[in-house]
Amino acid sequence: MAKKKTSSPNFSKPIRWFWMGFLALLVSAFFVFILASFGLFGSMPDHTALENPRTNLATEIISSDGKTLGKFYYEDNRTPVAYSELPKHLVEALVATEDVRYYEHAGIDARGTLRAVVKLGKGGGASTISQQLAKQLFHGEGSRNTFGRITQKIKEWVIATRLERQYTKEEIIAQYFNIYDFGNNADGIRSASRIYFGKEPKDLNINESAMLVGMFKNSSLYNPRPKRNPEGTRNRRNVVLNQMAKYDFIDETLKDSLQQLPLGLNYSPESHREGIATYFRAYLRGFMKEWVKNPQNTKPNGDTYNIYKDGLKIYTTIDSRMQTFAETASKEHMANLQAEFFVQNTPKRNRTAPFLDLKPKEITSLLNSGMRRSERWRKMKYDLKKSEDEIRTSFKKPIPMKIFSWTSENNEIDTIMTPLDSMRYYKTFLRTGMMSMEPQTGHVKAWVGGVNYKHFQYDMVKQGKRQVGSTFKPFVYAAAIDQLHLSPCDTFPKSQITIEALKHGNMKPWAPKNSGGNYGGFETLKSALANSRNTITARLMNEIGPQPVINLAHSLGVQQKIPAVPSIALGTPDLSVYEMVAAYSSFANQGVYTKPVMVTHIEDKSGTILYQFSPETKDVLSKEVAYVTVKLMEGVTQFGSGQRLRHSAAKNQLVYKEIVTGYPYEFKNPIAGKTGTTQNQSDGWFMGMVPNLVTGVWVGGEDRATHFKTITYGQGASMALPIWANFMRSCYELEDLNISEEEFLAPEELTIEVDCESINEEGDVIPNDNTTITPDFDF
Repeated sequence: MAKKKTSSPNFSKPIRWFWMGFLALLVSAFFVFILASFGLFGSMPDHTALENPRTNLATEIISSDGKTLGKFYYEDNRTPVAYSELPKHLVEALVATEDVRYYEHAGIDARGTLRAVVKLGKGGGASTISQQLAKQLFHGEGSRNTFGRITQKIKEWVIATRLERQYTKEEIIAQYFNIYDFGNNADGIRSASRIYFGKEPKDLNINESAMLVGMFKNSSLYNPRPKRNPEGTRNRRNVVLNQMAKYDFIDETLKDSLQQLPLGLNYSPESHREGIATYFRAYLRGFMKEWVKNPQNTKPNGDTYNIYKDGLKIYTTIDSRMQTFAETASKEHMANLQAEFFVQNTPKRNRTAPFLDLKPKEITSLLNSGMRRSERWRKMKYDLKKSEDEIRTSFKKPIPMKIFSWTSENNEIDTIMTPLDSMRYYKTFLRTGMMSMEPQTGHVKAWVGGVNYKHFQYDMVKQGKRQVGSTFKPFVYAAAIDQLHLSPCDTFPKSQITIEALKHGNMKPWAPKNSGGNYGGFETLKSALANSRNTITARLMNEIGPQPVINLAHSLGVQQKIPAVPSIALGTPDLSVYEMVAAYSSFANQGVYTKPVMVTHIEDKSGTILYQFSPETKDVLSKEVAYVTVKLMEGVTQFGSGQRLRHSAAKNQLVYKEIVTGYPYEFKNPIAGKTGTTQNQSDGWFMGMVPNLVTGVWVGGEDRATHFKTITYGQGASMALPIWANFMRSCYELEDLNISEEEFLAPEELTIEVDCESINEEGDVIPNDNTTITPDFDF
C-alpha cells in the first residue's frame, strides 16, 4: 500500500508579499520625502534660509570692561553664543535627556521612530535634536489634526536631514540652545543663564545646566520662579540628572548629592526698566534711533538696521564696575537723605509738604501743570479721545497701583491711591543726577540719571537742567585769570560791591551778599573760591564783564543761551550735569575740551564694524590758565566748602554724619572741586576732579519748591558731595581701575604764582590742610 504524502506549508507567497509591501513602503516614503522637499505639504526653507535662519536677535550693549549692560529687543531677548561657550555638562545633559543617539544618526533616529510607531508614542517621543531645531526654526507649534501632525513630522524629517548636511553636530546643538524660549524674556541659553542664575553660560554648574535642559520639555510648566512651579522644576531637573547618570555622564554618587540641592536661583530679570545703567541705556536708545536714520548707516542691501531685531553690538565707554559703584553710592545716600527730608516735612512741621514757600493756589497750579504733562493725560486725551472733565475726574478716582518706596526690599509697594495723590507723593522725593568722565579721552565711565528708572524716568544727567549755583564760579575765575593774569594768591577785599545799573547789561544795581554777612578784611582768590565769597566773585565780574565768561562757557561745551548780565557769576543759568562734567574736564585736561564719548564702535551680528567714533577736541584755555584754575579749586577741598572730604573725625559736623554713609572720608590725595547751592536750597551740586576722572553730582526735587528748609542739609556739601565721596572711595579700592592719586600735571612754564602759603600779607588768609573755615556753607 502506497504511503500518503504529507504536504508542508508553502511560505514563499507571504514572504514575497511582505517584501513587496516593504519595498513599496520604502518607495512610497522616498516619494513622500521627495514631494515634501518640493513643497507638496507646505512651503519648505530653501538653501539660503537654512544657511541664515531668520531669528530676531537683540542688540547688546557692552561695557568697556566686556560686560553686558543690557539689550534692546521687542519680543526676542536673544543673543547667540558659540558652541565653544557652552560647558560640557550642559551639552551632555541635553544629549542624555533629549537624544542619546544624537552623534550616531543623520537627523532621524530610526530606532526611536520605530519604537514610537510600535508603542503609538507611549514609549517616548522620537524627535531628535535636529528635528526639534527644525520645528523651532521653521514650523513653530504646528497643527492639531492628525493629517497636519503627520505632514509636519515629514517636513521636520526633511529639514532635519538638510540641517545635518548643512551644519556640524556642534553647530546644531548651539543653534538649538540659542533658539529656545526659556520664558520670562529668556530667549536662548545666554539670556536664560543671565536671568535665572546671573551668569554667562560657560559658568553654569551641573545643577544649573540640568534645570535649564529640563525646561526644554515645557518652559511654561517647568518655570522655576517662586510663584510659578519651582517644585515641579526641581523634579524635572532631577529627571535630567537621572538621565545623565543612566548614560554615564555622571556617577550615581554625584547624582544623589546633586538631587538634594535647591535650584539655587539668582533671578535677575532683563528688561528695559531694570538692571544696571538704565538711564544710560535709555539715552543710548535715542542715540541709536538717530544713528539708524542716517543714510550712511544702512545694510549692504540698502535696508535700515533695526536695533531691536538685527543683533547689533554697541560697545560703550561705561565701566560696569564704576557704574555699579555710582549707583550704589547714589542709592545709599539718597535713601538716608530722603528719610531726613520726610522727618522735616511731616504735616505738623510743614502743612504744605512737600512744598515750601508756596500758597495753596500755587500748589494747585503746580499739580494741574503736572497733570497736563503726564503720560496718563496724553493717552486719555489723544488715544482715548476723552474730554478734559473726564480726564480730571479720572485723576481723583482711587485705583490699585505700585508706587516707589525706599523702605521696601524691592523699592516698590502695592497700594490704592488716586493718580492726583500719587503725583503729589512722587513730588516728595529728591532726585539725583551723576556722571563721571575721563577728561583726556572724553570716555563717560558712569551715568546715573535718577534714583529708580522704573518710577522716575526723567534723566537728570542730560535731559534735566537746573541752576548750577557756585559751581559756575570757576568759569568766572578762569576768564579773569586769562584776561588779567591773576594769581590764586592775589588778595581782594571782602567788602560788598554794587555794580551800577546799565553797566555790563544790568537793568538795575546789583549788590550780592556773602553767606554769614562776612565783609571784613581781605582774602586770597584761592580762599574766596573755596568759601564761595560772592562779593569777590562780583568784583571779578565787574572787572571783565559777563561776555568773556559766557564765551568761555560756550567754548567749554555749554549750549544754553546765557544772558549777558553780572548775576550769572553766582550760577543763575540752568545747565545739565552732562554739560558741567564736560566743561570741568577741560580744566583737568590742560585746557583742552573733549566732547563726551559714550559709544566707541558698533558691530553687526557678524562682527563687521559699522561705526567708529572720532574724538572731537578743541583748545579752549592755555595750559597755564587751566592749571591755575585747578589749583584754585584744590582749595575747596583743602579748607573750604568741600573740606569734609579730608576729615578724619566727625567733630564740629553737627548731625551731618547721621544721614551720610561712609563718613568720615579721609581722602589725602589732591582733589579739585566746587560745591554749589542755589537759592532756598533747591539744588545741591558737587563737581570733583582728580587728574584722570571728573565727576559731577546734582541733588534736588522735581520742583524748586521741594527743598530743605535750612542750609544744614540743603547745601551741596550735604546733598551731593557724599555721593561723590563714596563713589570715589569704591573706585580707589579697586586698583585695576587706575584712578589717579597723583598731583595734577603742571605746565612746563608757569608764570603765575600758585603757592599761596609763601605769601603773608596783612589780612590775608594763609590756608593749609588743617585750617577750618566757618561757616561751611555755600551759595
